[in-house]
Amino acid sequence: MVPTLAGVVLLVFFLFKFFGGDPAQILAGQVASQEQIDAIRHELGLDRPWHIQLGIFLREILTFDFGKSWMTREQVSAIFASRLPATLTITIPILLLEIALALPIAMLVAYYRGRLLDRTLMAVCVTAMSISFLVYIIVGQYVFAFQLGWFPVQGWSDDFWRNLFIYAPLPILLAALVGLAPQTRLYRSFFLDETKNDYVRTARAKGLSEPAILRRHVLRNALVPVLTNVSLLIPGVFVGSFLLEIFFSIPGLGREIYLAVNRSDYPVIQAVTIYLSVLTMLINLAVDVLYTYVDPRIQLH
Repeated sequence: MVPTLAGVVLLVFFLFKFFGGDPAQILAGQVASQEQIDAIRHELGLDRPWHIQLGIFLREILTFDFGKSWMTREQVSAIFASRLPATLTITIPILLLEIALALPIAMLVAYYRGRLLDRTLMAVCVTAMSISFLVYIIVGQYVFAFQLGWFPVQGWSDDFWRNLFIYAPLPILLAALVGLAPQTRLYRSFFLDETKNDYVRTARAKGLSEPAILRRHVLRNALVPVLTNVSLLIPGVFVGSFLLEIFFSIPGLGREIYLAVNRSDYPVIQAVTIYLSVLTMLINLAVDVLYTYVDPRIQLH
């Protein structure tokens, strides 16, 4: 993790330093004089040698202090603290629903593999995956909000329970249904791969029923790739979906990142990039440790 993180830090620093636009010119605007641009560069420390700027960047990472947003003048730490709860209110239920629904459905189609139910559900999944998420959002808002009036189209409040039960259900439902298709296909392939192993044939020879084999043996052995897939999904929980947050007016981190990219707000972008990398590596480490509990045959050396 240490050399990987060092590589990420250096890559982010040099990409923003030598390949991004000049932050001073972006902040000063198109009609600014050279003196104004130089003053902004001095204020931001951009006129210092690159190795000193790298040291400042490392200090910001270690102290969790990336200063203020260049556009809103809000502390970057305050941006994280204020936007992350809204994002988690949406993304955690989405992740839990996807896993809770995809696993039993995938096990069901694996049981009926090659039959009509299996072929029909796989065709539905492929069709669902072929449609843009934006289409689901627009159609979902039109049908469930405008036509049926079951949910509000947009909105957010300071009350967690009001957000969870009034404003969040529609975006959660749409995102969970969209994510269900690829997860179901993936988990189905995990189950089918396990059914080809010798221990499954042995269990069948002993007279165990197919549902019992799937529940007692195949599911547990398939949990290793399932955990790997979940570890890839978890970092997205903390970033959110900018499409959901923009179209449903959710003041989350995903929308903030989208706005930061549009306005070249480098401190916010850098902080998100670095901390998301750290979070991803920690999640991968935790999943590696969980492998040994799911499958005792796996040893970490």
